[in-house]
Amino acid sequence: MRLRLPRSTGRAPLAIAGFIAIPLFFSTLMASTLAQEKPRIVQWKGGSHGLFTTWHDPTTATETRIWLWAFLPSLILIAIGWLACRLPLGFYVPCVSAVILAVAVVHKTATWERHHTARFPWGVDLIPGTNAASNHWDPGQWETEARQTAVSLQHWTIAVALAAAFVMAFLWARNRWFSRRPPEIGMQLEGMHAPDATTPGL
Repeated sequence: MRLRLPRSTGRAPLAIAGFIAIPLFFSTLMASTLAQEKPRIVQWKGGSHGLFTTWHDPTTATETRIWLWAFLPSLILIAIGWLACRLPLGFYVPCVSAVILAVAVVHKTATWERHHTARFPWGVDLIPGTNAASNHWDPGQWETEARQTAVSLQHWTIAVALAAAFVMAFLWARNRWFSRRPPEIGMQLEGMHAPDATTPGL
């Protein structure tokens, strides 16, 4: 038994989902970085000097995981847009879904900001603060900017989704109530015609 999907009503839901997925992706990328990025820690014993610790750039596996998680919400939104092409009012489905996803991806960025700062005690450039000539990022500075960027992109995602839904609702209302309706069949139409030149009979 084959499962048949409803017939597509147009590609507008998929198109708007793909458009909204752009700011959503970058917002998720910032949030995913705050949540998962961590330096590669190397420790060794230095005899009587105790334990030495150095922080190195994150591993390739960590970077790959960050990017995969960053793509996930956008791919979900695009899949929702594709499915919504088969719904009567499907255009609004990806708009509502984008708002929900945008809120979900940044709801714990405050906690992730603190955790990321703790994992990079020298800052994201991994340079000690004692080296003033080379230290570009103080501990916590990049994390604050990354969270602000994620929240700002979240606002853009929500704004685009709501604006698209509002425009579509406005166009529907205009076509429904304010457009000129075609004349009904059988209705007498007024027209311009030349005056009757036939003289009346006697």
